[in-house]
Amino acid sequence: MILFPPAKINLGLNVLRKREDGYHEIESCLYQIPLFDSLEIIKKDSFKFVQTGLAIDSEQENNLVVRAFFLMKDRFSIGNVYVHLLKSIPMGAGLGGGSADATYVLLGLNDLFELNLSYDEIRLLASELGSDCPLFIRKDVQIVKGRGEILENINFTLQGKFLKIVNPGIHIETKEAYSNIEYSHSKPITQVMGQSMETWKEELTNSFESTVFKKHLKIEPIKNQLYSEGALYASMTGSGSTLFGIYLEEPTLTFPTYYEKVLKL
Repeated sequence: MILFPPAKINLGLNVLRKREDGYHEIESCLYQIPLFDSLEIIKKDSFKFVQTGLAIDSEQENNLVVRAFFLMKDRFSIGNVYVHLLKSIPMGAGLGGGSADATYVLLGLNDLFELNLSYDEIRLLASELGSDCPLFIRKDVQIVKGRGEILENINFTLQGKFLKIVNPGIHIETKEAYSNIEYSHSKPITQVMGQSMETWKEELTNSFESTVFKKHLKIEPIKNQLYSEGALYASMTGSGSTLFGIYLEEPTLTFPTYYEKVLKL
């Protein structure tokens, strides 16, 4: 079995307040993009995990793919598997690659061992691995609210446009991004997305940019460059450090020292 977990971008990310339970109340639109990892899962007598491609700086037992397998094995007494992850999505970059990988392990094992789990059952399992994981169970464009557990599908597409993503290789921890964050008082994201994209520059914002741009001075100039070369809209995705621009015409590659991709949506 070979699966292709996708990356995502955030179209707007409003951090609204800190909740009494210690989490933050957020609102964002999650849009999956055609940038994929590759995940091979095969039944075997003993468990083995192999990772190639982009290097992952963590112990194997902490990898979300490994954690997803053992979560399923503990709950359903499934057999062992060989898992090969070919990593193409940068880590710690706001693109959701690790969360997608973990969720696709759950989906793959559900099919491989014919568990017939429902969407809600997989969603609950995915939420144990991370707040972003349930977003990848379905391919719909989704609005996420609450602390990340409330998902609403919306009818929206960027089909036909071009997406340029640039990652400067700066790993940003979520805790770091939340430090000294300025809470958002922006319009609801669905309202802004219903407006002309010309208004997005001022009204579809990412609350993490104010903190991250001040601490990592290389990042904001990338956003400015995306606009200067013709992006209709540019933003940081997630808590960074990846920036993206949306274009009508195919843009050129202009950041030779960074991870950079142009994708047709």
